[in-house]
Amino acid sequence: MAASVASSAFFPAPAPAPKNGTGGSSKDSLDMRGVAGNAGVVRSSARLRATVPKVSGGGGKAAVTDGEDEAARPSAPRTFYNQLPDWSVLLAAITTIFLAAERQWTLVDWKPKRPDMLIDTFGFSGQVFRQDFSIRSYEIGADRTASIETLMNHLQETALNHVKSAGLLGDGFGSTPEMSKRNLFWVVSQMQVLVEQYPCWGDTVGIDTWVSGHGKNGMRRDWHLHDCNTGQTILRATSKWVMMHKHTRKLARFPDEVRTEIAPYFFERTAIADEDRRKLPKLPGNGGAMASKYVRTGLTSAPISIFENHELASIVLDYKRECGRDSVLQSHTTVFTACIDGSGETTLQCEHLLCLESGHTIVKARTMWRPKKTNAMGTLTPVSASKF
Repeated sequence: MAASVASSAFFPAPAPAPKNGTGGSSKDSLDMRGVAGNAGVVRSSARLRATVPKVSGGGGKAAVTDGEDEAARPSAPRTFYNQLPDWSVLLAAITTIFLAAERQWTLVDWKPKRPDMLIDTFGFSGQVFRQDFSIRSYEIGADRTASIETLMNHLQETALNHVKSAGLLGDGFGSTPEMSKRNLFWVVSQMQVLVEQYPCWGDTVGIDTWVSGHGKNGMRRDWHLHDCNTGQTILRATSKWVMMHKHTRKLARFPDEVRTEIAPYFFERTAIADEDRRKLPKLPGNGGAMASKYVRTGLTSAPISIFENHELASIVLDYKRECGRDSVLQSHTTVFTACIDGSGETTLQCEHLLCLESGHTIVKARTMWRPKKTNAMGTLTPVSASKF
């Protein structure tokens, strides 16, 4: 169709057949030999208009303008051939059309050549929302594995895509339409994450997430991460959410209208069967021969030596209050060493407290750290408890 439109722009439509029935041509049309029927009249009128007296500088004779000569010369017959367009222009137009069509077809018919190029795909399987991610080079550390920040970011992204795909995304950050009407939004109150292994650069990670009710005024969200190639579990996480009013900044009850919106998506299953329900102690207050106290300004929650030689195995978070963009934070950490399963590997348990400069607690946390098996060069890394 595009080629026919382009051709019609270059080839004029043929003139209609004469209606006088005499077999001759009208005065404005061309016969088959391309000769105009009124050529004599045109030449005569042109000769009369072109004869203009002109005084020359030498003899004062009247001269005839060039128009008379042009009119006197017989004009070239207007044939079908000399009405054809410039073939180079036509060829360029046709080539452009076909290249554009080929480009569009390539985009429509695109298929990945490798399985790991199937990234960021998502959909529903019953009440469970599933999404795949590919680990990028900028999401890994020196040991070529994804950081805990990367995994946590994918948890958040999957949760929001779940709400959006279900058609429940209002004008707030994860709020449903009924929540937006009431100026309500979700806040996480507790979270627990268990990491079994860290994916590497280029791995494709599949994430399943679902929601369920939690008490009268809360909701629960769980995640399960796995390696799409091997099927092995990477991470399991669970979280509890409550509603807060946008203006009063106070917790709100669960409106029945909101429950009606999200109840069809509830799926009563937990990703972590044995949750860590131990009460998080207040810091400081944990003395002992194996305990060390670190106090830092900012969000750094553990000594750098822990990050260099250990990887995070689990984390439990208990949120107490919110903080603003301009808040000055202080991080308190107490480090404990422990040996488990008789393997001889030194594992670490840390108790954390993140508070405002005024002393008000924002979040309490407990983390478990296990030794890294290899460093970036692929060699074993010795771990000594004396470093801590």
